Amino acid sequence: MMKSFEDLQAMNKDGIEAFAASSAALTKGYQAVAQEVADYSKKSFEKSATVWQNAVSAKSFEKAVEVQQAYAKESFDAAVAEFTKLGEMVAAATKSAFKPYEATFAAFGVKAPVAK
Repeated sequence: MMKSFEDLQAMNKDGIEAFAASSAALTKGYQAVAQEVADYSKKSFEKSATVWQNAVSAKSFEKAVEVQQAYAKESFDAAVAEFTKLGEMVAAATKSAFKPYEATFAAFGVKAPVAK
């Protein structure tokens, strides 16, 4: 139970501070994700342009197909690695956004969820 008006003010202040810290952490995390996506897109486009030039300048149709097949495998592997990295970045951003609320939830006996 609330003991006084000052306790209520302190609780509200703590909640606002936790929200601000959580929002800042989430914003920072998603800015990093957006930058990673932009970097990956740029690299992917540059690689695609290089492969296109190599395929067009190939001496035979078989060589052009070989270049395309190698690119397809390489780009698939790169995409899987990138999506894994992005998933980890989103999980880290979410964890850091939850951090400011841990003390509040602990006061009510609620434990933070554990990632599996």
